[in-house]
Amino acid sequence: MTATESKIKIKEGFVGQRMIVLPPNVRKWFSKNAIINGFYLTDIGYYPKAIYHDRERKTGSNAYILLYCIDGEGSVNMNNQSYTLKPNTFLIVPKLMAHRYKSSVTNPWSIYWVHFGGTNADAIYARSLEEGQIKVHSIPFDEGRIKIFDQLFSILEHSYREKELEIVSMNLQHFISSLVYYKQMNPVIFDVDSVSLSIAFMKKNLDKRLKTEEFAAQLGFSVSHYIRVFKQKTGSSPINYFNLLKIQQSCQYLYFTDRSIKEIAIKLGFDDQYYFSRLFTKLIGLSPLNYRKTHKK
Repeated sequence: MTATESKIKIKEGFVGQRMIVLPPNVRKWFSKNAIINGFYLTDIGYYPKAIYHDRERKTGSNAYILLYCIDGEGSVNMNNQSYTLKPNTFLIVPKLMAHRYKSSVTNPWSIYWVHFGGTNADAIYARSLEEGQIKVHSIPFDEGRIKIFDQLFSILEHSYREKELEIVSMNLQHFISSLVYYKQMNPVIFDVDSVSLSIAFMKKNLDKRLKTEEFAAQLGFSVSHYIRVFKQKTGSSPINYFNLLKIQQSCQYLYFTDRSIKEIAIKLGFDDQYYFSRLFTKLIGLSPLNYRKTHKK
């Protein structure tokens, strides 16, 4: 950061910003309300085009902090790691962790942010992790999500009465869940994308003998769910598709190399040369040897 930027950086105060900080006398009775104490907000805001937005907390925050970027970009630094937020991405800063986040100077971010806590907050935060690690999530934009956020604001601007805050608590969990559980809330879309990822994984591992269980585990799916969505997209079982990719690759070896049938079979993870030849003949209509003779001509 240049000396000029350092002088003009600001924490809050942007044209069009919206921000609400719940007063201490309201927060103190959250724990006494069974509906609210599970999940509640303490601060909420929207900063559009927040140039020079720069916030550092050397001892962290007592609450989790959700940062959801819809435009521009910025960075979040914590635990000696730097994370970049770009349009349609979000990240949750864990409570009590030292951090600093700031907007890009040349392409300032527009962010929705929430400070939240409660007895369920730890579990919701854990769901945002990937293999126990903090992750920046990319998600499709959903106008409905913004409407939920606007409704939270509208209620809080109107009243801090108990029933209103109970509604806020429920809507807050819906808002954050729409981010954290975005794949689970749109299974058809993301299952299709997952099949494409699985096929790419197959193509990188044609030399291996892999089972359906391993393909399913690579996506974090149960075997039955994986087989179902894979067949819905491809019309084939995963193993049959994997074998077809192997046979297609073997056609390349037969045409472009002088490797023996046995060498090609081993290269593609087949221990039994004769099984490979039978599978090739079934799928291509010619034996490997006849395929080579025919196409080499």
